[in-house]
Amino acid sequence: MKSTGVIRRIDELGRIVIPKEIRKTLRIHDGDSLEIFTDDRENIILSKFSSLGKISDYAINFSKTIYKFLKKDVIITDTDRIIAVDGNLKKKYDNKEISSELSKYLKTRELTNLDELTNLKIINDEVLEGYFIISPIIVESDTIGLIIIYSKDDKLMEMDSKIIQFVTSFFTKYLED
Repeated sequence: MKSTGVIRRIDELGRIVIPKEIRKTLRIHDGDSLEIFTDDRENIILSKFSSLGKISDYAINFSKTIYKFLKKDVIITDTDRIIAVDGNLKKKYDNKEISSELSKYLKTRELTNLDELTNLKIINDEVLEGYFIISPIIVESDTIGLIIIYSKDDKLMEMDSKIIQFVTSFFTKYLED
C-alpha cells in the first residue's frame, strides 16, 4: 500500500478530512459515495463506490448484444471508468479512466446526439472522431454513468437513439429496485 505521508486527526464527531490532493488524484467529488472496509491487519480501507460496478456483468452482456445488433461501438461507464465496451474499441478502452471532457456529459443529465462529425476525448490519451449518442444513467436523481454509441463513419439513426434510451431505462429501473 502506498503511503502519502499525510496525517489527519479525527474530530469529536468521528470525521476525518480526505486531503484535496488525494481527492483530486482519485477523482472524489462532493456527494460521492465511499465504501469502508477493514482488513485482517486492522487497516481501514476507503474505496469509491460504483452502483454500476455491482452489475458490470449485465453491462458487459448489454454492450455485446447492442454491438451485435447495431454493429456500432458501445461504451458503458460509471462516473470514473469504462466498465463495458464492445466493438473496435474494446481492447484499447476496456477498464480505462474516462476523460474530464466526457465527465461533463455526466453533469448535463440529458441524451446528447452529436450528429455532426465530432472530435471527442473518451479516455485521456486519445481523441475519437465520429458520431456519438451519449445517454446518462440516472438513479435516484444521481448520474452514475453513461452509455455511448459511437460510429466512425456513419451518422447515427433514430433507431440507435431509441435503443440507447431503452438500455438506459433498463439500468435505471434495475438499480432503483
